[in-house]
Amino acid sequence: MADGATMSRVRAIIEADPARRYIVVSAPGKRYSGDEKITDLLYAAYEEVAATGKTGAAYERVANRFCGVVRELGLDFDIAALLAETAQAMETERTADFCASRGEYLAGRVMAAFLGVPFIDARDTVKFDREGRLDRERTYALTAAALKNKRRAVVAGFYGEDAFGNVKTFSRGGSDVSGAIVARAAGADLYENWTDVSGFLACDPHIVPSPAGIRELSYKELRELSYMGVEVLHSESVFPVREADIPIRIKNTFRPEDEGTIIMPTSKYTFGGRTVTGIAGKRNFVIIFLEKSLMNAEIGFTYRVLSVFLKHNISFEHMPTGIDTMSFVIDGAFFTGDVLDQVIAEIEEAVHPDRLRVLREISLIAVVGHGMSRNVGTSARLFRAIARAGVNVRMIDQGSSELNIIVGVDNENYERTMRAVYDEFFKEETVL
Repeated sequence: MADGATMSRVRAIIEADPARRYIVVSAPGKRYSGDEKITDLLYAAYEEVAATGKTGAAYERVANRFCGVVRELGLDFDIAALLAETAQAMETERTADFCASRGEYLAGRVMAAFLGVPFIDARDTVKFDREGRLDRERTYALTAAALKNKRRAVVAGFYGEDAFGNVKTFSRGGSDVSGAIVARAAGADLYENWTDVSGFLACDPHIVPSPAGIRELSYKELRELSYMGVEVLHSESVFPVREADIPIRIKNTFRPEDEGTIIMPTSKYTFGGRTVTGIAGKRNFVIIFLEKSLMNAEIGFTYRVLSVFLKHNISFEHMPTGIDTMSFVIDGAFFTGDVLDQVIAEIEEAVHPDRLRVLREISLIAVVGHGMSRNVGTSARLFRAIARAGVNVRMIDQGSSELNIIVGVDNENYERTMRAVYDEFFKEETVL
């Protein structure tokens, strides 16, 4: 949605398939490196309104962008009047969420005019409760009613209305959530999420050149990969369609001919003979290792350790255990300043371990796939590949679902390990 040319692409995509019914739009992003996102400009415009009561230079740049889009489209649309009305509303409402939401609102109004279809303001259909949580049933009902008897419509993404009548934006994957809400409310057969990449890749292309694409994955595999940093689509943003078992297809706006990736309900997913679906990782974790004889017989041992983490508002990622050992894998971002020293001292005071050891600068690598549990020797292949790369594994964790194996290695060995694991499972396998 960054410019008129992209909006023209969007119209061509929509008109290429009559089954594409409802369009959820985001705010215009960057047109080129160094350009400004409309949402960022609108947050700056809010700061101007908060300080002076009036929109200023930031909103003027927003207005110029939308005027340019309308000119590029050759659209007979009174954008000047809409921009003036929006500026007045921003000066009246004076909230960051309202100002930020105007990018989707304006883009939706322009796109609806360009397609010649109705526009649905998400403020009228997406509702939050008094605690700021999405009021799901009310939202689905209102959205379904708004879509009823409309062959096509454009819906603004990213925002809705809270219980007090104020505009509220989603905190994560905003327009993805909005699209999933519309798909759920419409009872869609498929939710297409159009972005600037051609679906998921089996590994980070910054580490492995031209990795294989993933044609199909399950919702559970999506959850594991997105948790480990794969950013194509965040699993938490699509709960409305996940709960309704509606498949998602990721497609590239700029390469609509590419097949993309389809995300299937886990109950309907076929793994196609692959051993591993994808590999993902994150750097900079800390492992706190505890050892104490007869730990398992000491009532409340784990509770006392977790109470220290709770006191410092720290969550842990993994907790591998043994009969007399326990490890906590924690994002290093929690340990700013002397927080780690405080946590260690308090754990020692709380449980008096025989031994306490800290490993810093650890990377986690997740090997994910339903096929892993169906192929004998998967773990052997994984650790043999890592050994051949000359890397020492510092931690191993496998979930009970057998959907993934997570290994911890030193940060300096992160990329080497990723490449070794990818070569083992994908160099001679075709991703179907």
